[in-house]
Amino acid sequence: MKIAVRYYTKTGNTERLAKAVAEAVGVKAEPISVPVDEEVDILFLGNSYYAFSIDPEVRDFIGSLDKSKVGKIVNFGSAAMLNSTWKKVKAEADKAGIPMDNREFHCKGEFKGLHKGRPNADDLKAAADFAKKIADK
Repeated sequence: MKIAVRYYTKTGNTERLAKAVAEAVGVKAEPISVPVDEEVDILFLGNSYYAFSIDPEVRDFIGSLDKSKVGKIVNFGSAAMLNSTWKKVKAEADKAGIPMDNREFHCKGEFKGLHKGRPNADDLKAAADFAKKIADK
């Protein structure tokens, strides 16, 4: 099974999760500025809420994906206030013609003093365990 991990972060929280996910499945975590040129069965996509939506860069990245090269997207991320970005990412994935896995990983993220230290070691382990389960590793 071929897997890729891409992420978008402003605070570093999602990058930390992406690295845990990538290590768990034996690949390198890359920012969304690195295109997905190879065929992958699973694209783990890390993102968060910014101003109550996903960042336009994330929207553009999903729109740039070649549906013939991506089997499905698996969403993961963190946020200080809001929960899942799954619905927002799915809406963009639907436009691109790429299936979304119904499962996702989400945890609290530190922002301006809220949820100090998150994602923490337990969150990173949970993200890695989630990725292994998805990838059957």
